[in-house]
Amino acid sequence: MTETSLKDKTAKGLFWGGVSNGVQQLLNLLFGIFLARLLSPSDYGMVGMLTVFSALASILQEGGFISALANRKEIRHRDYNAVFWFSLLMGIGLYTLLYIGAPFIARFYNQPELTALARLSFLSFLISSTNVAPRAFLFKQLRTKENAIISFCSLTFSGMVGVTLAANGFSYWGIAIQTITFTLGTSVLSYYFSGWRPSRHIDFTPIREMIGYSSKLIVTHAFQVINNNLFSILLGKFYNEKEVGYFNQANKWSTMGHTTINGMITGVAQPVLSTLSEDKERQRNALRKMLRFTAFVSFPAMFGLSFTSHELIVLAVTDKWLSSVSSMQILCIGGAFIPISGLFSNLTLSRGHSSIYMWNTIALSLSQLMAAYLLYPLGIRPMLYAFIGINILWMFIWLYWVQKEIRLSLRDFLKDISPYLLLSSVIIGGCSFVTDFIEPIVLRLLCKIGLVGSLYILILWQARSVILQEAVHFIFKKKGI
Repeated sequence: MTETSLKDKTAKGLFWGGVSNGVQQLLNLLFGIFLARLLSPSDYGMVGMLTVFSALASILQEGGFISALANRKEIRHRDYNAVFWFSLLMGIGLYTLLYIGAPFIARFYNQPELTALARLSFLSFLISSTNVAPRAFLFKQLRTKENAIISFCSLTFSGMVGVTLAANGFSYWGIAIQTITFTLGTSVLSYYFSGWRPSRHIDFTPIREMIGYSSKLIVTHAFQVINNNLFSILLGKFYNEKEVGYFNQANKWSTMGHTTINGMITGVAQPVLSTLSEDKERQRNALRKMLRFTAFVSFPAMFGLSFTSHELIVLAVTDKWLSSVSSMQILCIGGAFIPISGLFSNLTLSRGHSSIYMWNTIALSLSQLMAAYLLYPLGIRPMLYAFIGINILWMFIWLYWVQKEIRLSLRDFLKDISPYLLLSSVIIGGCSFVTDFIEPIVLRLLCKIGLVGSLYILILWQARSVILQEAVHFIFKKKGI
């Protein structure tokens, strides 16, 4: 692949990845606002207690094969077909085990109602086991435009279902059915857009060829899931469902932010970096370009989300969720660094080092788990400070492995991210003194967003930021201006 074609394909991937994740999070926000107004923190807490089990089961049935297929130089129908049948069988087996284990989950949380809710909720990962192969096909082909359409259609329909059920008194059942509807829609549309179909001939030889790589991803992603749901588990066990609900509301806003950015980058990072794996210099240049773009977007977006958290919570989901604000502020600051760590981990995978990826993630997860467990008697905020502090420090451990692979120095790394980190911090810090006294609250929110956004763009434009100029040029080119 030539330099120009790779650059164009990467730009298109980033554009449609941004559209896909942006639309997805915007719809999540829109429907989430309606649901948060209709439901209580306890309703969210009930579903939140089950999230870790569904997510772990999804990781096990997906098996890391999407990434494994993306890394294969030559890929055939039999590879996708083997993944389809393996994932389906794993999904059936895991759902059976969790169906039987649902009463034990309910007993762990001392919530008898969780038994029936768990058995319904777990259907979502069983359905998703059927679409691993077509999703891998779309991912390998960098078909981010189709993924954007799939996300929009599935989220729109499932969101309407969830809001309708919540409005008619289905409480947490509505959230569970909404998730199942989304998964079903995603599966159907993935088959439609990929054009891929399984065959009846079952041959697991490709699975044996990929299992060494993918098994490490399974372990890694399992620890990530436990880590991401750590607070829901601890709060559900040692506090109550209302505290879980408040945390989940805060975490939802933070996750919407960094997931949008991370998804946009991850959707192209591993395929592109894998393409350049034989040329370390080109791979390093591509990584640094992505790193600057990530910092350019992530720091103002996530710091800005933290800055406007009070206004967003009150206006969007009413002041009954005010207890979520402090957690949201902390999580958003830490979330600004997550896409950067994600970019480094993608570089590690593109070099074929799934073992490094696995052990590094396990060490991070165990460190955060231990810190949270030791600090939980002190309250939620100390746990959160430790959680994000470890997460930020671990970014430099990821950098150590990147240095060993492609010789990206600490100096170059700081040179790439520091302008955007410092500029975002200074602008938001200054604007807080100007906007905190503005009333009413709607005007204060608009002033915060407008002032921070305009100053950030204006200063970068005056400084002739290459990333900003390239982003503007690409957007205008897409619009035909």
